[in-house]
Amino acid sequence: MTAAPAEDDDRARGAPGVGGVRNEVGGGVFFHAVIQGRDVTVRLPPRIEPALSGLPAPSPAFTGRDTHLERLLHDLAPGRPGAGAVLVTAVAGLAGIGKTELAVQAAARALCEPGWFPGGALFTDLFGYDPERRVTPARALDGWLRALGIPVEHVPAETDDRARLFRSVLAAHAREGRRVLVIVDNASTIEQARPLLPTDGVTAALVTSRHTLDLDARLHDLDTLTDTDAVELLRRSLLAARGPDDTRVDDEPDAATAVARMCAGLPLALHIAAALLADTPTRPLTTLAAALTGEHTRLKRLRREDRAVRAAFDLSYRHLDPDHARLFRLLPLNPGPDISTEAAAHLAHTDVTDSALYDTEELLQDLARAHLLEPAPVWGRWRMHDLVRLHADHHGHTHTDADQRPLARTRLHTHYRTTTEAAATHLKTLTGSPDPRFPDRAHALTWLDAEHPALIAVATAAPSLGHPETTTTLARTLAEYLDQRRLFGDWITVTNAALTVFRELGDRRGAGMALNDLGLALRKVRRFDEAIDA
Repeated sequence: MTAAPAEDDDRARGAPGVGGVRNEVGGGVFFHAVIQGRDVTVRLPPRIEPALSGLPAPSPAFTGRDTHLERLLHDLAPGRPGAGAVLVTAVAGLAGIGKTELAVQAAARALCEPGWFPGGALFTDLFGYDPERRVTPARALDGWLRALGIPVEHVPAETDDRARLFRSVLAAHAREGRRVLVIVDNASTIEQARPLLPTDGVTAALVTSRHTLDLDARLHDLDTLTDTDAVELLRRSLLAARGPDDTRVDDEPDAATAVARMCAGLPLALHIAAALLADTPTRPLTTLAAALTGEHTRLKRLRREDRAVRAAFDLSYRHLDPDHARLFRLLPLNPGPDISTEAAAHLAHTDVTDSALYDTEELLQDLARAHLLEPAPVWGRWRMHDLVRLHADHHGHTHTDADQRPLARTRLHTHYRTTTEAAATHLKTLTGSPDPRFPDRAHALTWLDAEHPALIAVATAAPSLGHPETTTTLARTLAEYLDQRRLFGDWITVTNAALTVFRELGDRRGAGMALNDLGLALRKVRRFDEAIDA
């Protein structure tokens, strides 16, 4: 740039008759104000080379995500004529589920596709759930604008102005055939992510978050790995760290499967387990499996100096307000594989009214959006990842008095007992009037079908929790249902649990009734000798 100084204000403004102002701008794209003066000549190079190589290195241990990767690549591909492209793709899931790694893998492969993103990629980790490292949109935009070649003195101070300039730069790159891929990692809120998203209708963006954010994006929810994929991740991680001589996963397949299952398919937990093994090449997998066996110490063991499962979960937990945090802490009191909205409402409320049900449903949906809870395949039921359950239960024990956990458990057991008794009245129509809580037999069976895994879990766990009456009542009231549905294994299990309670109480009449039911159940599975003994 060359500029002759203005001789006076009129000439600087280009007043007629005073020689005027001659500006010449040639080549390239210019994104800030042009300084005016006499004989100013601005020439830009035909192309500004931005710093677009900040993508983290993909992990060599990546596995088990072929379907998700294929879907992301389909979204990131340039739009076909008349079809249009997916411009914003959002990957959401539990802490440690592998969202960042999936995004990095997809971005790396997309950048290798000819013509997809010739302009390169911009990546930022917003640390949205870490209050000490959280990156504001303004700070992220400042870094990106500098990476795109904008001089620091021309980067605006306000976030909105930076966002407008950023989008203009991306649009200009797209017009010149240099489409850029934008990766926004670890955003916690809509407000943190939205200013970083392009709006030119061509540039693509990939967002990851522990929450399902409303960004008008194509949504991808990431689930845990299968046992097979989890074992493969362990194997690849050890090979990457120690080389082909480390064959422990292949040599100890049972122990490897046990470790994978105790990590519950969570990639973060699996990577930590692999790192603990890699630290000591002579350590057998059986010793790690033994160390992770105890539920109350498992999260403590799944840590290393730089990473910890519990610490990752804590960052999500700290974002909860008191009502959400209380329900989160109470949910592990239900021992079944999932819980209904109604049962959760009994945990949370003394009086379960229609309003309380709706309030509980909203809290559960919010926890699901935060991926601290998962909606079950059937609407109205919710489930927790195994390690998240341990994390929630840990916090629950530290808030026992504040949350009134014993009373909440009592309310839950009372709900299961009384509702099962009401449903059972519809299965034996000759023993009295059916309970009006259910309109007919079909509705009663639907409830029992949905709740039966939880009911069996509650019945078998209840004695150790100080609720033996729950076991004995459910064993009696579930007998007809379990017989009609031919769930004989569950019938034997719950009846044996009740028999143990009756014998410990010295209740010979109750024990006799349980033995009679046990004999009937054993006969159904053709264990005739045991049935006769009972």
